Amino acid sequence: MDDIANDISSTIGRRIHAERVVRSWSLAELAERSDVSKAMLSTIERGMTSPTAALLVRIAAAFGMTLSTLIARAELQGGGLLRERDQPVWSDPATGYVRRHLSPVSDMPLELIRVQLPAGAKVSFPAASYAFIRQQIWMISGRLEFTEGDIVHRLEPGDCLALGAPSDCVFHAPGPGAADYLVALARS
Repeated sequence: MDDIANDISSTIGRRIHAERVVRSWSLAELAERSDVSKAMLSTIERGMTSPTAALLVRIAAAFGMTLSTLIARAELQGGGLLRERDQPVWSDPATGYVRRHLSPVSDMPLELIRVQLPAGAKVSFPAASYAFIRQQIWMISGRLEFTEGDIVHRLEPGDCLALGAPSDCVFHAPGPGAADYLVALARS
């Protein structure tokens, strides 16, 4: 693992540990609530592994927050301006999914996330990860097949989709190139 990935893993691990401690949860309690093993949680908290998006979503949902909020709490400092060079970038080691948090920390209920999903890659999120937010997806480039429950939406550049009620979702970049899109999250 390179130094940057190791540093990000450590930052996320420390935030997960802090969220667990503030709730007075044991590792076993977080494991039960998130359906992530105690061994994996311990490894993540110590910054020894870079967790996948699927694992982080389950952990964030156990805390009653979104993946976006968990990562933002781990990496962002306060202030009204977040320069591009300071925007946290996280990459899912399992899929190559790259997520850039664009929004500065604020009390606004809106967050902007830019995602790049490599051609052929798929990322799945359970309905629980959408329980606290409303979401829209705006395509920048490439193509995205977004499955929302039983409905498949095929998005092309310029298309914008407002998601419905929370349901299991799959993001798939069918190719030939990567899917590049903006996600606007509004906390409810």
